[in-house]
Amino acid sequence: MHEFIDVIDFFIGAVNSLKAGTLSLHSPLEEIVLKVSARNLAYVDNRREAKQKYGSDFWKGLDKSSLETKGIAKKLLYSQSGQFPDFIFKSREHESRLTCGSLLELKDARGGTIASFNSTLPTKSKNLQEVDIVNGGDLVSRITSVHDRKLARAEEYYTYQRRCFYLIRTHRDDNRVKLSLIDGSFFETVPKDHLIYQMFLNILQAHLSKKDITVSSENLARFQEILSHITDQTIIASSQNIEKASVRPRLRIMAEVHSDGNPHSTSYPKIPEGSFNLIIHKALLTKELDEKLHQEMPQVEKLSIQHKRNGEHIVFQFKLRNKTR
Repeated sequence: MHEFIDVIDFFIGAVNSLKAGTLSLHSPLEEIVLKVSARNLAYVDNRREAKQKYGSDFWKGLDKSSLETKGIAKKLLYSQSGQFPDFIFKSREHESRLTCGSLLELKDARGGTIASFNSTLPTKSKNLQEVDIVNGGDLVSRITSVHDRKLARAEEYYTYQRRCFYLIRTHRDDNRVKLSLIDGSFFETVPKDHLIYQMFLNILQAHLSKKDITVSSENLARFQEILSHITDQTIIASSQNIEKASVRPRLRIMAEVHSDGNPHSTSYPKIPEGSFNLIIHKALLTKELDEKLHQEMPQVEKLSIQHKRNGEHIVFQFKLRNKTR
């Protein structure tokens, strides 16, 4: 539980705010995160709106005059970086090791499908090195390290794996609204390495078919073996130096969610309209976590859903069917 207790604390706080009526399922997702967890955030992507629209000063309590020495210019303090992720929680220490620092990405949609992932593949976890490479710069990790203060000095700070969670809303503007805080395992149903190389293999096969090129089974097996080494998204996302080229091309992998990977689809009838859900893989549910959620939120129902492609997931569900507006 300790590795993502920051997200659990956010879920508990959000449920309490929904119950009290200070937030609703139709509130802006950024507002929900900031009002519940502003003091626990090490990174906020849209710092301008956080302050101007929601009254949350991300730099409150820090000496702003010293930030330029850390490579954070004054113009960046209250701007929108437009990078991944939308939020990062502060790291913590448990039994002399780093924990928490979870990544949180927001996806908001008017319809019933989940908005596409435009910057990175949704996964169970990522470290700050991966985040920097995907973004093409280290601004996110620099800002995060400022707020993590002394914990950022740890040798493994930039490489330890942080859990990825996704705050997903569908039908945001009507009474069919559903809101869920989802563990990345719901989307990463096959290893990321396999997903990447299989994508390139599919592209190759589609080109061969389009050009009516016949390749022997032996050569095709060889191509597949070669492509199986293309697995590292951080390398794919890096800018490439091409001889004599005046541009440095880089690939950004986008991802669309299959209906089987959308807990708000009709494939998962246990996720009703007018509900807020925490969805985690069964393997993440410990006795300690189960007891904490039931003790602090007796009004939340616990149930199980069978992921069409990735086994059993546990749902902690708070229903607001008649309180969404």
